[in-house]
Amino acid sequence: MRRHGTPMLLYRCLISLFALGVLSRAAWGQGKDAVAARLGGGAAGGGQPRLWLHAASNGELASARPVIEALQAARPDLPLIVTCNTETGCALARRMGLEARLAPLDLGWAVARFLRGWGVVGHITLESELWPNRIARMPGPVIVLGGRLTAKSAKGWGRVPGLARRMLARVDLLSAQDAGSRDRFLALGLPQAAAGPVVDLKALYKPPSDMAPEPDLAAAYPRARTWLAASTHPGEEEVVIAAHLSARAAEPELRLILAPRHPRRADAVASMLEAAGLSVSRRSRGEAGAEVLLADTMGEMARWYALAGRVFIGGTLTDRGGHTPFEPAAFGAALLHGPDVANFARPFARLDRGRAARAVEDAEGLAAALTALAAPDAQTGLGGEAAEVLRPEADLDALVAAILARFRPASGTA
Repeated sequence: MRRHGTPMLLYRCLISLFALGVLSRAAWGQGKDAVAARLGGGAAGGGQPRLWLHAASNGELASARPVIEALQAARPDLPLIVTCNTETGCALARRMGLEARLAPLDLGWAVARFLRGWGVVGHITLESELWPNRIARMPGPVIVLGGRLTAKSAKGWGRVPGLARRMLARVDLLSAQDAGSRDRFLALGLPQAAAGPVVDLKALYKPPSDMAPEPDLAAAYPRARTWLAASTHPGEEEVVIAAHLSARAAEPELRLILAPRHPRRADAVASMLEAAGLSVSRRSRGEAGAEVLLADTMGEMARWYALAGRVFIGGTLTDRGGHTPFEPAAFGAALLHGPDVANFARPFARLDRGRAARAVEDAEGLAAALTALAAPDAQTGLGGEAAEVLRPEADLDALVAAILARFRPASGTA
């Protein structure tokens, strides 16, 4: 018992220290409501049973939207309470018509308070959001969708095998996003009976209907003449700027939407753009019309995808492993990417094998690809090929059926 209890005791100490940092930031920058939410308070459940769905942020939540909509249609008697680690995730949930809160910290008493307050009867968590106290205290089924476990993360959990095994033993259904993750979860102690279908939630992404560009934006940035550098990281903006200047020589009306992965870097990125002689409008200030639109806000990437006929996927010219190709492909954009695609190796391999995307290695290659795709039909042609190659392989109906099998309808409910 002592040997088994030591990892959990260590975890409780570490999560308590982590909680102090989170609460300090919440109190300083977000206010008392955020602190209350992090401590499991502020419930308004009214005694109605609810299913707790948790996503790290807006990206994970957007990927799960088709599953969420299917669950709501099948079980209107079981409303959702959604939690996220960020306010942008909560904002997206509310736009989807869902009740949302910042997630309670994984402190046993805070989790228990949240469960009581919202009448939670089960839990769905997305991707890698696995919290031992939360899972241990759940009064009903625990489901993991799009479960992701890298070799590095598996090695970390392997250092506390008892904790990992007890946590995974409480999971009723885990649908991994790839076969490697599934095998690593099984090796750590996931019961074989809990291993569900392999489904990459990001492949199920559908463009939201509430993020259409405003008329002034659409007029200032015509799709055929606009390209997007999406979720860029330090070191990539310089490449993007150089490529834009070069491609502009052949396409004078070319417009750029530059969306840094972290908007807090916007001032530095704006300085780079201005130093290169480019006019800049900043979304955070409500500006539009300049040659470059600096998308320095959160939660609007779908709007930028809708505006751009060509999309460079950020994180692929650094050591970040790249970001999702599924979302821009869903908008029919022509896809451009660098060599580092480790986070989405399989879909990028399918794109490259099918010649449905353009791989580049530097500013010169990016500029050449932009110029080669200047014609609208070239953009729509390549974009259509990407959408076809990345067509979801998973059976959404089968996944939803597996989830619903873990929740019995209330008496008298169809």
